[in-house]
Amino acid sequence: MRAKKNIRLSTMQILTAGFLGIILLGGILLWLPISNTQPISFLDALFTSTTAVCVTGLVTVTPAVQFTLFGKAVLLLLIQVGGLGIIACTISFFILLKKRISIRERIVILETYNMDTLSGMVAMIIRILKGTVIVEAAGALCYSLQFVPEFGFARGVWYSVFHAVSAFCNAGIDIIGDSSFIDYVGNPIINFTTMALIVVSGLGFPVWQDMMSNWRKVRKDELPGRRYFRRLRLHTKIVLVMTVLLIGVGTFNFFLLEYSNPGTFGNLPLGEKIMAAMFHSVSTRTAGFATVPQDALREGSLFTTCILMFIGGSPGGTAGGVKTTTIAMLILTCITFIRGGEDTECFGRRIKPENIRTGFCIVIVSFVTLLVGTTLVTVFEGDVGLGRVLYETTSAVGTVGLSAGLTPSLTGASKVVIMVLMYLGRIGPITLALAFGAKKNPRDKIRQLPARGIMVG
Repeated sequence: MRAKKNIRLSTMQILTAGFLGIILLGGILLWLPISNTQPISFLDALFTSTTAVCVTGLVTVTPAVQFTLFGKAVLLLLIQVGGLGIIACTISFFILLKKRISIRERIVILETYNMDTLSGMVAMIIRILKGTVIVEAAGALCYSLQFVPEFGFARGVWYSVFHAVSAFCNAGIDIIGDSSFIDYVGNPIINFTTMALIVVSGLGFPVWQDMMSNWRKVRKDELPGRRYFRRLRLHTKIVLVMTVLLIGVGTFNFFLLEYSNPGTFGNLPLGEKIMAAMFHSVSTRTAGFATVPQDALREGSLFTTCILMFIGGSPGGTAGGVKTTTIAMLILTCITFIRGGEDTECFGRRIKPENIRTGFCIVIVSFVTLLVGTTLVTVFEGDVGLGRVLYETTSAVGTVGLSAGLTPSLTGASKVVIMVLMYLGRIGPITLALAFGAKKNPRDKIRQLPARGIMVG
């Protein structure tokens, strides 16, 4: 038991130190004169590195104007490393060097990706890398249909690759200008390519593996097509249902709330309104690209966006937030309690109590982190409006990157707070899961404390 506990601590240390090291190195590289077209403060360079590694997208400078080709290449590399994760990148480096991966390192992978067995670890990492390359290449090809005719071959290909990686990693950083994808609000190629990359990566790598494994069985006639969904793992089913539900509800809400808003959807044709509403619904769940000005959204849309940003994507992928499965599990637990049941059930399966405790801890700690960060930024910024501050801090904690225009004008102290929020938002759920997932109370082995009731509600 002692060895297992040490491995868990080591895993958390690797994750936290790894991200910090990459952020610091990226900040130094982005601070160098070779990376910039004009002078930049180290704080802004470090902020940009943090937002790239934490795949958030909040920026205090305009990347398209601030950075040279070298700086943008560094930015792209930081996004890719941040999206795949330190563990996947480290293991892929070992594979390239043909270095033997030890049992300890395999256990670290198991802890990181919440797997049940040590078998197939390296093969899984290779599949993740191959899948990432294939999906990003497909995204870049689709983007090139728009960017190559618009910007020429070389620049168009570069833009296509950069934005495919940025969308797949849910970073939301663009190098076109200072208005994200607002100029492409009515462009189906940009809209649907971006949404596809965000959704696919937001499902999580374990869902990929489960879906592909069962799809191969269907193709080989080993599994009837009508039983495909039934044979998926419980985790996959919850992720798919929650993803469709959140996108649908978000699209419906944004369409209704912004339908007549002249600053967002008001002047668009009906088809483009629907597409813009869907894009915003997808992007709010940790991607950060925008096709309408965020500071023009109505209050109801801002609040809905904050909720979606806090929920985020699904575990095991590039998305942030408290995760779809966490919210689904807690909702199911509430329903079970109201109905008078004891076990939280879903699709004919019982969810483990330790999963529920972990999810509860993740939501509470993330919410407290959001409250503390919002309070600090409000104090440092003075009278800028609580709504605007909450929008930026929720975007940081959820590693989304959408901004209502406040981030570029933040004071130095507020920038530090936002950086900490982005960092905690990126690693928080992982480290919390590792910390609480299987930790045992030593007193449970010795004696059972007497139970007492307290007043609740």
